[in-house]
Amino acid sequence: MAATALTVAALFGVAQACAPGAAGAAALVTVDGFKDRAGQLRIAVYRALEAEFLASGRYVERLDTPMTAAGPMTVCAPVPEPGDYVVVALHDRDANGRLGPFRDGAGFSRNPKLGLGKPKIDAVRVRLDAVTPIAITLNYLQGFRPAPVRAPHTP
Repeated sequence: MAATALTVAALFGVAQACAPGAAGAAALVTVDGFKDRAGQLRIAVYRALEAEFLASGRYVERLDTPMTAAGPMTVCAPVPEPGDYVVVALHDRDANGRLGPFRDGAGFSRNPKLGLGKPKIDAVRVRLDAVTPIAITLNYLQGFRPAPVRAPHTP
């Protein structure tokens, strides 16, 4: 009988909170779709409450991680208690700690299609009762709306 194990190339954040058998709730966030490898990756977790969602300083966990050379990045973000949350990924390309809408990439739990404003909370809400894998694809402003980076066309 084969054992099932989560294998990632590198785990950032609070790795012990996502280790097998860990008690408590956490988001195990895998981010892909990077435009380049400049700057840092920021993962922020908010309670799924309209008054707290993307409000300055209202996150329950925020982790800044140096960019890796290639591939998706996985970050473990523990939360204080089981519940409904919103997970945000920011590719902070100039590492200034703020979203630069014309430069940086962003993505949310459940990967909603993004417009120019923040998404509706119901479109990004996730339940974190244990270690919960979440995949986020980054979006960058392309023309008049944010979208994932397209893979280069090869003939």
